[in-house]
Amino acid sequence: MFQDSKIPEGPLAEKWEKHKFNVKLVNPANKRKYDIIVVGTGLAGGAAAASLAELGYNVKAFTYHDSPRRAHSIAAQGGINAAKNYQNDGDSIFRLFYDTIKGGDYRAREANVYRLAQVSVNIIDQCVAQGVPFAREYGGLLANRSFGGAQVSRTFYARGQTGQQLLLGAYSALSRQIAYGKVKMYTRSEMLDLVVADGQARGIITRNLITGEIERHAAHAVVLATGGYGNVFYLSTNAKYCNATAAWRAHKKGAYFANPCFTQIHPTCIPVSGDYQSKLTLMSESLRNDGRVWVPKTVETAERLRKGEITVNDISEEDRDYFLERKYPAFGNLVPRDVASRNAKQMCDEGRGVGSSGLAVYLDFADIIKRTGADSVSQKYGNLFAMYEKITGEDPYKQPMRIYPAVHYTMGGLWVDYNLQTTIPALYATGECNFSDHGANRLGASALMQGLADGYFVIPYTIGDQLAQTPPTPVSTNHLAFEEAEAGVRERINKLLSINGTRSPGEFHKALGHIMWEYCGMARNAEGLRHAKQEIQKLRREFWSDLKLTGTDQELNQMLESAGRVADFIELGELMVDDALHRNESCGGHFREEYQTPEGEALRDDENFAYVAAWQYNGENKPEILNKEELSFENVKLTQRSYK
Repeated sequence: MFQDSKIPEGPLAEKWEKHKFNVKLVNPANKRKYDIIVVGTGLAGGAAAASLAELGYNVKAFTYHDSPRRAHSIAAQGGINAAKNYQNDGDSIFRLFYDTIKGGDYRAREANVYRLAQVSVNIIDQCVAQGVPFAREYGGLLANRSFGGAQVSRTFYARGQTGQQLLLGAYSALSRQIAYGKVKMYTRSEMLDLVVADGQARGIITRNLITGEIERHAAHAVVLATGGYGNVFYLSTNAKYCNATAAWRAHKKGAYFANPCFTQIHPTCIPVSGDYQSKLTLMSESLRNDGRVWVPKTVETAERLRKGEITVNDISEEDRDYFLERKYPAFGNLVPRDVASRNAKQMCDEGRGVGSSGLAVYLDFADIIKRTGADSVSQKYGNLFAMYEKITGEDPYKQPMRIYPAVHYTMGGLWVDYNLQTTIPALYATGECNFSDHGANRLGASALMQGLADGYFVIPYTIGDQLAQTPPTPVSTNHLAFEEAEAGVRERINKLLSINGTRSPGEFHKALGHIMWEYCGMARNAEGLRHAKQEIQKLRREFWSDLKLTGTDQELNQMLESAGRVADFIELGELMVDDALHRNESCGGHFREEYQTPEGEALRDDENFAYVAAWQYNGENKPEILNKEELSFENVKLTQRSYK
């Protein structure tokens, strides 16, 4: 066990305020002497870069997109949580904290989660001040809706475009600092390695994706805000560009990787329609507010439906099984994502799935349309309904949507302490890039909350504690550590280009995704995980002997970009399997078939596994070292999760 999380002493509700007073400060005149690198310009990165620059620091911000506006945060649709209690329905900071801890199946730190709930109320005010067009009630007050894992309405939203609108707010703040000269923006630049000099993060090595030029960038601290690693599964709701390279490079330089097997499967995705697909499309969880999830009650009815002998509208109400409402009457269709996903899979495994493949369930809006009218539904979800119809050719106003679970979010990530600092001094990780707030399952509408909390309200305070102890002398890119890191990047690129095999990066990525989904996806077992490890090791050997790339490294070369990312995914995939294999329990999104209740729910083992699994890189082709951070629960009682 190791315990270096820097969690403050004292009552839970007072920890953050006391900590903000106790952290060391950098005086305003000295802040302009410090350089900070921020990698990633989504909500966490954009908010951090803008806030740090506003404080006076010199910020270099990097994105592999042509504009920060293309960050994947734009894809978040449903909303952002905050404990404002505008509905006067019983919400509070403690209730948001409790719902998040429980939703994560008691595998997150109490202190971090409570801080998240505390600052959530500030995020809404910040975003309203930026002009984010949140939905409003008739009287002008901000509107709220419900999301999974909660019995109160605390989710603020902008129709089905919440992530886009929040990102535009952060982008406006970032653009202001770019105009002032406090942020230097590097677009189309990909981080390929972290530079650690004299035991501290001191910069990064990047590749210009247009020219191929390798560049060195130095700073007094580095903040990673590079998102999650869901694309290790190939098919996911993530954009194709999303990858794990920045975090994985940092891991191999000494940053612990925590809980990598904690992957979220989102229950509300448009089902796979063919082998040609390269990604999946998410239908917002907000749809479960008003949509009812069901399948036919009998296998016979489902078979007739799949054969086209009957249509969905031919199935009477008494022949429909609203299984989430039946099994979880207290929460109904708003159970957490892991619970909803496993139940959808169970229905399909029983032979009651719908669609030509049988791998789908219905999400039906007939009741809400009948009760409030199609225009009212369109005001809430119109763009989502239009997107569904465009992709499937089916009108969800007239027949139910077909949905099935898909990889969406990763709760695991770089290990960070209470200051969001990794095990490498002066290296920070924010947003989905770190592991800190969601335990084994993230509640819907909490990703935007965490990203903006980290960027706007946490890192601006905590980074000063490290910088105050760092001399403000300029960092030189001539340091030997920069030369070694750049040489390593060039050697890796040359190695990828020189293999000259027969298979494309996409072929290897697809093969990896199949292994991960089949054996480390919605359900895992020891036998399957051991098989997956052997298959991944085999795939890794094939990758480094049979990869085929075209073009050179001195030009735009998306095959080369993809190859580097796939190589990292293969290594990360093996670590995910190791993590899933060692954790002999079920919790949240980690469902081991050997460990479940008689009712089929996840069965935790709090006596042996109430810890964060923080993996330490141990060298090429060597088993990683498992470090354990014990989780203590002083304010919530460890109980079997129940949403009944």
